[in-house]
Amino acid sequence: MNKNKLCSLPAYTLSEKLQIKEISSVEIINSVYEQIELLEPQINAFNNLTKDIALKKAKNIDEARLNNEALHPFAGIPIAIKDNICTKDVLTTCSSNILYNFIPPFNATVMEKIEKAGLIIIGKTNMDEFAMGSSTENSAFKITRNPKDLTRVPGGSSGGSAAAVSSGMVPLALGSDTGGSIRLPASFCGVVGMKPTYGLISRYGLIAFASSLDQIGPISLNISDNAMLLEIIAGHDNKDSTSLPLEKVPGYSKILNVGNRHACSLLQNIKNLKIGIPKEMLGEGIEEDVKKNIMDTVKKLEKNNVYVEEISLPHTKYALASYYIIANAEASSNLARYDGIKYAYRAKNITELDSVYFLSRSEGFGTEVKRRIMLGTYALSSGYYDAYYKKAQTIRALIINDFETVFKNIDIILAPTSPTTAFPIGEKTENPLSMYLTDIMTIPVNLAGLPAISIPCGVNKNNLPVGLQLIGPSLSEQIIYNMAIFLEELTKKTS
Repeated sequence: MNKNKLCSLPAYTLSEKLQIKEISSVEIINSVYEQIELLEPQINAFNNLTKDIALKKAKNIDEARLNNEALHPFAGIPIAIKDNICTKDVLTTCSSNILYNFIPPFNATVMEKIEKAGLIIIGKTNMDEFAMGSSTENSAFKITRNPKDLTRVPGGSSGGSAAAVSSGMVPLALGSDTGGSIRLPASFCGVVGMKPTYGLISRYGLIAFASSLDQIGPISLNISDNAMLLEIIAGHDNKDSTSLPLEKVPGYSKILNVGNRHACSLLQNIKNLKIGIPKEMLGEGIEEDVKKNIMDTVKKLEKNNVYVEEISLPHTKYALASYYIIANAEASSNLARYDGIKYAYRAKNITELDSVYFLSRSEGFGTEVKRRIMLGTYALSSGYYDAYYKKAQTIRALIINDFETVFKNIDIILAPTSPTTAFPIGEKTENPLSMYLTDIMTIPVNLAGLPAISIPCGVNKNNLPVGLQLIGPSLSEQIIYNMAIFLEELTKKTS
């Protein structure tokens, strides 16, 4: 075995090799940093690395395993963390100058769960500043590039996490999804990204963009790894008032029958499911190659006697406008705390109190963040609240109702993750509306608080990945994984 390439293996494969002591965690971590040293100068996936901490923890886990101590199956597996998730004593910047020196004194709840399971943090990944963007071009520090084509974006805002997994630098990563920020980069980079049900994973320690929309989720090379990671980080948290009161986290990893798994046996898990294809998500504006790959997948399902029907989500055409009013209004409120007084960036050459606020925020925030703060503040201002914010929330209720109506008759919605494949760096930066339209397929899910996964379903004529999105009702992650893993095996069988 080439131990220099351990980092590019799936997490479940590494787990199996660790448990039989064929390899060590230290060997995996060394492989990760060798790969990062080789690829990071071209890809720019990481904002900072934690090599010394990682190697020390790997050594401790190896010793525990040699002593036959009880360990989680993923103990010793490396993971990258999006730079808006608080990590105790490790720089956490949200890729913003205003948090350039912020070192949290506490861990996010997901980090407590990650560390309890024994996963090893490799570093913090680049992102669109405060998760505001669809391309990871809005970072204050660097532009992350798509490993499939270095001239193109990896998607955003979790572009650093998706690029790190796609390039083989690390098998697992965490991202956050406010309007598609896990699923879109997963689609563009050809990996798996899950946006769980709102409240399934604690948001405590996730630096807020839009609190009613933000959700942490896993990014991985395959479905099995994704399910195991979700099982680790999910669950109720008293520190988060929006956390769902689950008594027990479902055993998503039941689908992990890696050694004895094929499409025929997995068909038993989905044979009674009804799949809906929303006509609004396959119409005008969808690239032909994207549409072709989606419809080819639908034909494969029908060939395997899976029930598929066309459905309608009539209010999704208003989702984009509703989202950008609600998200920006919440961002305006959440980002008010960065005032140059309490912590983080403070402007120099200050002459009076007002200039502390004005200059610190003007210098600390990037262009896109300022744009969204201004739009959100306007929508919440006196005289405009009813006309914009209240109306946007009314539309949100209609979108939720659309999903509830559809899910009375079908089990899963199948749609493109994005209307396009990865676009060239710089193509949309001068046209914010064009950039916002990139999220048109993913935003309705966040407004409704539903779970959805993006999985690879082919490539376009330029060999760029196409992503397929599976959407389910609240807390249907297991059903989504069942369908996703069937499609994953079906793709292997026919490729």
